[in-house]
Amino acid sequence: MSRLDRIALILSLIAVLVLYGVAVRIFESMAHIEDEIAYVWQAQAIAGGKLTLPSPPQPKSFLVPFVVDYHGQRFGKYPLGWPAMLAIGELLDMRPWINAFLAGFAVWLTYRLGKRIFSETVGLLAAGLTVVSPFFLMNSGSLLSHPFGLFLSGAFALTWMDAWEAGAAEQRPSYWPWLATVTAALALGVLILTRPMTAVAIALPFAVHGSIILLRGDWHTRRQLLVFVAIVLTLAALHFVWQYAVTGEAGLNPYTLWWEYDTIGFGPGVGRTETGHTLHQARVNTEFSLYVGWNDLFGWGRYTWIVLLAGVVPILRYRLWKGLLLGSLYPSLVVIYLAYWIGSSLFGPRYYYEGLYSLTLTAAAGIAWLAGWPVRPGQEPAPYQGGRRLRPLTVTAVLALLVSMNLLFYTPLRVGGMHGLYGMERSRLEPFSQPEAQALTPAIVVVHPGHWTEYGSLLELQTPFLDTPFIFAFSRSAATDAALGLHFPERRLLHYYPDEPLRFYTTPRER
Repeated sequence: MSRLDRIALILSLIAVLVLYGVAVRIFESMAHIEDEIAYVWQAQAIAGGKLTLPSPPQPKSFLVPFVVDYHGQRFGKYPLGWPAMLAIGELLDMRPWINAFLAGFAVWLTYRLGKRIFSETVGLLAAGLTVVSPFFLMNSGSLLSHPFGLFLSGAFALTWMDAWEAGAAEQRPSYWPWLATVTAALALGVLILTRPMTAVAIALPFAVHGSIILLRGDWHTRRQLLVFVAIVLTLAALHFVWQYAVTGEAGLNPYTLWWEYDTIGFGPGVGRTETGHTLHQARVNTEFSLYVGWNDLFGWGRYTWIVLLAGVVPILRYRLWKGLLLGSLYPSLVVIYLAYWIGSSLFGPRYYYEGLYSLTLTAAAGIAWLAGWPVRPGQEPAPYQGGRRLRPLTVTAVLALLVSMNLLFYTPLRVGGMHGLYGMERSRLEPFSQPEAQALTPAIVVVHPGHWTEYGSLLELQTPFLDTPFIFAFSRSAATDAALGLHFPERRLLHYYPDEPLRFYTTPRER
């Protein structure tokens, strides 16, 4: 292990600790948006050995965002990959560590990709840029599926290179290409089971590369590629097995059971508008997502374009075609997600997150080229004497200034501003930990919120099995709320108003 390898490993470990801090201090280890609430519900169900559960009585009273009731069964709409991984965190009581570990591993994979395709210097720069990226910190500190997707995407890209592009100087065992082939197929297959649309976008540039390998390779190489495809298709088929297991129909997308218009494509019936999703709306969504993305990527605003454009120069000049392959992943995600009716900006353009290393590696190559540092494999550092020393010193000084400004100003405001997102805070749970409240258990609590998030916050105290001391119902009407007591005779029926957090009513309060 070289000196830069050790530095990259330390960076990866620092990323894990920083992201754990973000998860605990900024996001308080709890869900804040509907997607996260659904993921946690699914993870807890899986941890309990269930994919679906019988729908509770009066299902609309037990609202869980993006968790649907269909034919008497309740299940989450999201594919199985991330909830299954998050279930490990639930079982081990290590929920905030899961994404932190995965994202830290993704930092190491970014370094390995950079070292393999460009140089150790570029790999280390890309790893460092990743760790200080507000985009990286926000998403990797959350309970969203994207850090798992980034890990799988990076693992797929690296092992794909190992399978078919091993360097002549590398000493590998004879079984290594097959091991790399299987690993790459597993990574892409699990990505399909986690974020199918993202997997298509990530796979697309590699499909072009694979077609070239198929045409030019010998029989051994073609057989290896066919085994890869077979494994990926087998895993992809499990997505339809899951859909059959939860809905009873292999071709029924659970997304459409929550919103029937939540599908992919263009035209009527896709998206919320009467005309459906259009190319104009796709362009508007994409432009806004990219605008937010350039700010959130490194916190440098428009200066981000300079290093990205500079990174294209050595890729083309030195014919680093594998660098071009990786650099195409982010544009591929942008193009594929044109077909989705909604954009993303709250956590940055998170639909493109799994291609983050595509940008950090390109930017790192640009910085290295501007500074005169090694960019391509085997390139030796250039001797700098006299006035030539100003080149790397200037780039280093500018880079240090930009990173410092990001860490001192942009990141604290952007990432710190996510604390208490939508009013979802652990402080809302404190009234239920008081001795007076615990004395009322077991109880079913009818919540009368001013906004649904006041109810959503309390779901942190409840499992899908409705076996916790408190279970919570969303107030619908006086008659509907009163009927809940008949369904749960062993529980005390209480009414809770978030504007009076320390008081519990046995009957609805007067208006």
